Amino acid sequence: MRHHLTKLTRNDYAVGWICALFEEQTAATAMLDQEHPDLLKPPGDSNTYTLGSIGQHNIVIACLPEGRMGTHAATACAMQMMSTFPSIKIGLMVGIGGGIPSKVKLGDVVISMPVDQYPGVVQWDFGKAKGGGEFRRIGALNSPPTVLLTALGKLRIRNRLKRNSLLPQYLAEMGKRWPALVPEYSEPPSSGLVGSQDPRQRGVGDVHCGLIASGNQVIKDAELRDSIDENLGGKVLCVEMEAAGLTNDFPCIVIRGICDYADERKNDEWQPYAAAVAAACARALLEYVPPSHVSTAYAR
Repeated sequence: MRHHLTKLTRNDYAVGWICALFEEQTAATAMLDQEHPDLLKPPGDSNTYTLGSIGQHNIVIACLPEGRMGTHAATACAMQMMSTFPSIKIGLMVGIGGGIPSKVKLGDVVISMPVDQYPGVVQWDFGKAKGGGEFRRIGALNSPPTVLLTALGKLRIRNRLKRNSLLPQYLAEMGKRWPALVPEYSEPPSSGLVGSQDPRQRGVGDVHCGLIASGNQVIKDAELRDSIDENLGGKVLCVEMEAAGLTNDFPCIVIRGICDYADERKNDEWQPYAAAVAAACARALLEYVPPSHVSTAYAR
């Protein structure tokens, strides 16, 4: 990738992008227009960063440590990132997730958005046990920054109209720039769609906006998945493991490519492609965020 000629400092980066898996970080890096030289980190920061830009946005990408998952690891990563790059104003949590099969399909994308009383992400396993087996969730998480929700509105319109959709373009560009990624990050055979109640045509799937349930447990159980959805009023589109660790301290929106249905058939087949689609969606969202709006998006 090309490098900026102008020397940048840690104060020049306003967008933080966090991933949980190597496959997700690879897809994120492949979406950059430019990659920037590394900068020295302060002592005590254990994150490894990739620096770059998309359009006029300077972006910091970090991945959770290998083998570390869940809300606590995500919180630690975000806190170190914001300490090292103090000008970060908005964040993206981008990667894979498990879908509710009656609502989304493999290869679709789910973006966190407030729904009714819910802020976009709910930590389903944080609460208190009550009598009779009842579980009451406690605490609340923040909604995504207004500047990202505004951009999301335009992205939804473009996607609904199927007009000027940027996702197919970005995936095609990724394949041309990084041909070594094509075998792993291409869409799996359509036979992998078994399990969806509404199988789609091959090609980039739909973008859904709504509630994401986050917790510290890998879900491979259809009954548990459906119970989580039911307990949240039937509003859940996706389940995952990191987002609830970020949204109160890291002003972010969560973007998840659907790679499985969080049931007993859970496997890795769709993970790279789902990671690529999520990264392409994150890039498309940033296209609708004016850089001038980022500087006033959030004040720590």
